[in-house]
Amino acid sequence: HVQLVESGGGSVQAGGSLRLSCATSGSTSSYNCVAWFRQPPGKEREGVATISTTTGRTLYANPVKGRFTISHDNAKNTLYLQMDSLKPEDTAVYYCAASNVWSPTLDVSHYDYWGQGTQVTVS
Repeated sequence: HVQLVESGGGSVQAGGSLRLSCATSGSTSSYNCVAWFRQPPGKEREGVATISTTTGRTLYANPVKGRFTISHDNAKNTLYLQMDSLKPEDTAVYYCAASNVWSPTLDVSHYDYWGQGTQVTVS
């Protein structure tokens, strides 16, 4: 079993930056696919970016391409999301997720483990 804990959310003005972190613990050797999702107010959860912890391959959702960067520190078992040029439409609760199987997908159903979420507000 894998436990995920997000941190780094907060409030920022449009054009600003934030860096989210997701600390993982438990059976960290059992997953090789980690991702960020977000759920805007009143909307469904949507994928943001995913990365393979073995190859470093990434996939980004179109709305965040060129602005967000996903990375994973294998030594620290920590996932990051660097968010630059933030827009009000980026406002959401951000979740990290993990899967035992790597696949270049942002389909919610692919991921087995989820964090509790961290709020990001852009005004």
